[in-house]
Amino acid sequence: MQRERTFIQKTFLFLKGLAMGAANKVPGVSGGTVSFVFGFYEELIYSFRKVNFIAFKLLINGRFKSFYRYVNGQFLLLIMGGSIFSYFSISLVLDFFLENYELYVWSWFFGLIIGSIYYIGKDFGDWNRNNILSLIIGASIGIGISFLTPATENDNLWFVFICGIIGVSGMTLPGLSGSFILILMGNYVLLLVDSVNELFHIMTRLLSGDFKVLSDPIKIRYLKIISVFTFGSAFGLVSISHVLGYVLKRWNQIVNAVIIGFITGSLGIVWPWKNAVFLSDKGNIQLDKKGNKIIENYQRFMPDFNNSETWIAVFYICIGIGLILAIDYYGRQKK
Repeated sequence: MQRERTFIQKTFLFLKGLAMGAANKVPGVSGGTVSFVFGFYEELIYSFRKVNFIAFKLLINGRFKSFYRYVNGQFLLLIMGGSIFSYFSISLVLDFFLENYELYVWSWFFGLIIGSIYYIGKDFGDWNRNNILSLIIGASIGIGISFLTPATENDNLWFVFICGIIGVSGMTLPGLSGSFILILMGNYVLLLVDSVNELFHIMTRLLSGDFKVLSDPIKIRYLKIISVFTFGSAFGLVSISHVLGYVLKRWNQIVNAVIIGFITGSLGIVWPWKNAVFLSDKGNIQLDKKGNKIIENYQRFMPDFNNSETWIAVFYICIGIGLILAIDYYGRQKK
C-alpha cells in the first residue's frame, strides 16, 4: 500500500512537471503560475537554492547520494523531467491546438489565469497600503509588458545565453511569461520551436545510428544554440531562485502581492479576442529566416456576442476557471 501511494505521488509530481513545461512554452502563460496553483512553488525555489557551493563540493568529492538528498533530487528529477518531456510531447499538442483552435486555447488560458488570481489571493490576508501598492506595481508592469513591440531574431550566442536567463524567469516568477519575453526579444521561434525540433531530429537520427547528422553545419548551429540556451536557463534558474528565496523569506506578503499583480496584468497578454499585427516595411510584411511572418504586436478587440464562437470561447473560459476551483477543492479536502 505504501509503495503504491509513493508511486501515485511520483506520477502526480511528474504530471505537474508536464503542465509546468507546457505552460512555459505558451506565450502569455507562466510555468511559475502553474507551480503556484499546484502548490509546489516554494519547494521548487527551495530545491533550486540547494544547488550551491555545498552541493558542488559534494559532487566533486563523489558523494553522489548525499548530493542527491541535499538538492532534493527526486523532486527536481520528476518536475524537471516532466517539464523537458513536455517540450517534445504535450507542447506539440498545444502547438497543434494553437494553430487550429487559437481562440478556444487562449480562452482556456484566460480562464486558468482568472482562477489562479482567485486561488492565490483568497488566503492572502492583510491588504494594507504597502501590499496594495505592490499589487498595483506588479499589475502595471504586467500590462506594460503586454504592449511592448517584439524585436527581430538574433542568434548571437551571448544574446542566446541572456535569453536563457530571462526566458526561464517564467518558471520562477508566477505571472511573468518567459516565452512571451522571448517573443519580445525576437527569439521565441528560434529557441522554443526551431531549435527544439532540430534537437529532436538530431537525437532520433543518432539513436538510429546515423552519425552523419553531426557533419551538417545547420544542425550543429542549432545544437550550439540550444546548448547555450539550456546553460543560460540552468544558470538563470539557480541564480533567480536564490534571489527569490531571500526576498520571499524577508518580504513574503509584498512579493506575493507583486506576483498577484503580475498575473492580473498578464490577462492582457492572453486576452482571447485579438489579431496579430505583423511587422512591415513600406507595406511589405517582414519574414524571419524561416519564412514566417514576424509578429509586431496584437490588436485586441471586444467579442461579438451574436457569434456562436464567442459563447464557445466563454465556455472554455469557464472550464479554465472550473479547473482551478476543482484543484482548490481537492487541496482543501486533503487537509
